[in-house]
Amino acid sequence: MSLIASVLKLDRAAVKALRITDPYSVHRVVYSLYSDVRDASDKTGHTPSGILHADQGGDFNGRNILLLADRAPADHAEGGYGEVSSKVIPIDFLTHARYRFKVIVNPTRRDSASGKLLPVKGREAVAAWFAERGPVSWGFSVSREHLQVARLEVLRFTDKAQRPVTLAQAHVQGQLTVTDQEQFRHSFACGIGRGRSFGCGLLQVVPLIDHPFAGF
Repeated sequence: MSLIASVLKLDRAAVKALRITDPYSVHRVVYSLYSDVRDASDKTGHTPSGILHADQGGDFNGRNILLLADRAPADHAEGGYGEVSSKVIPIDFLTHARYRFKVIVNPTRRDSASGKLLPVKGREAVAAWFAERGPVSWGFSVSREHLQVARLEVLRFTDKAQRPVTLAQAHVQGQLTVTDQEQFRHSFACGIGRGRSFGCGLLQVVPLIDHPFAGF
């Protein structure tokens, strides 16, 4: 399966015209770029969309959104706004042993008594959670020496059905070592953790050697 990495670049006029104000509006614009390959039963059964994104934020002049998908996006967002640049990820990009990484995650644990998902709070707790989950669930271990939880935030917005959503996000970066190649490929292609529809889970990785695709 080929994976295509893209960047959606939006100027200030496009951000305003597309009404980008919160994670749901970013989700709406991102998903409008791709053909919907799932039927109703797929969606009910929680079949992955094949689309990941990471909002890089912006300033007065505009906004950039990173995209990763198993199919190509449109060249522009709805209404012809924005500009999308894409490249196919080389086959050997995921064969390295070590990478620098950045990722936005939704750190949660399931309470054993109530069964409810609870947010992991605090930088030290998030770092411990991330390091613990890596080799068990994602196919890599992380260097605790280089692991940084750069930012924690709690986002509140409404979804398509106007239901309130509260999403805890942690911006994590550091160095990883692949422990299970197949699991790591899956993590990269499908994202890690929860909240992927709203901009969590996209592993931004650069091999810790010179590589022509470095910079994704």
